[in-house]
Amino acid sequence: VQEPEEKKIALELLETEQAYVNRLHLLDQVFYTELMKEAKTGKTVPEEVVKMIFSNISSIYQFHAEFFLPELRKRMEDWNRNPRIGDVIQKLAPFLKMYGEYVKNFDKAVELITAWSEKSPPFQELIADIQKRKVCANLTLQHHMLEPVQRIPRYELLLKDYVRKLPPQSPDRGDAEKALEMIFMVAKHSNAAIAEMERLQNLWVVYQRLGLEDDIVDPSNELIKEGPIQKISTRNNSTSEKYLFLFNNMLLYCVPKVIQVGAEFQVHLRMDVEGMKVREMKDTEFPHTFLVSGKQRTLELQAR
Repeated sequence: VQEPEEKKIALELLETEQAYVNRLHLLDQVFYTELMKEAKTGKTVPEEVVKMIFSNISSIYQFHAEFFLPELRKRMEDWNRNPRIGDVIQKLAPFLKMYGEYVKNFDKAVELITAWSEKSPPFQELIADIQKRKVCANLTLQHHMLEPVQRIPRYELLLKDYVRKLPPQSPDRGDAEKALEMIFMVAKHSNAAIAEMERLQNLWVVYQRLGLEDDIVDPSNELIKEGPIQKISTRNNSTSEKYLFLFNNMLLYCVPKVIQVGAEFQVHLRMDVEGMKVREMKDTEFPHTFLVSGKQRTLELQAR
């Protein structure tokens, strides 16, 4: 007898979940636990560093090992009498928000592993030791750590497939569709968390280049565009190289610093975007010129 398509997918979900729990066990109960034990003896790295590397992997491991996997297994054993998994996945979905923290922390974690492997040979040796074990299947710690990052998209794909293959009159249809919608929202939530982290990270870099003047540093600002520009001096008919940063609320008119220590730019002028006007000039001697006038003053600029 040919198994129904949707059952095959549900079984694949169960199998991949079992493999995933093994991977989480390796991360939490082997890598994290053993590195922590060594850190406590004070020989390898500070305990804080180990905690930062593994973020909230323990909560993720416990949730999957003690709740989701057993529930899924119970379901599949009872499939012929009660062919449904949608309701279990609905219980799973809200907890996937825990991944936001782990995913957001991932790049930082990998950087820490690299940095401390260079700084602390015993730390590097312990990781290498664990990586040699059969359970690691010749893969690095970093490779295993990527698995939780990829798990939510995997649920989404499997569930999409499951919903597609369900017969129209299946008792699981309503629940499965709702579950898919919930997982989709969580996936979007974790992508949004990553995008937000990247935005703040990039913003911080820009603030450093500008020399961190407190009145500029505002986490809600958004950088829209930056680039070099020529300032036209009508007095002596010459141009000089300047640099502009356009944020959602202000235009920073800057001068590149000659000495490349600390900040790259000096902010000469801040112009509020509110009430700012831009007018194109038809200047034969200086093509591509425009006037920017704000409450603060008016600049005549030439673009490339």
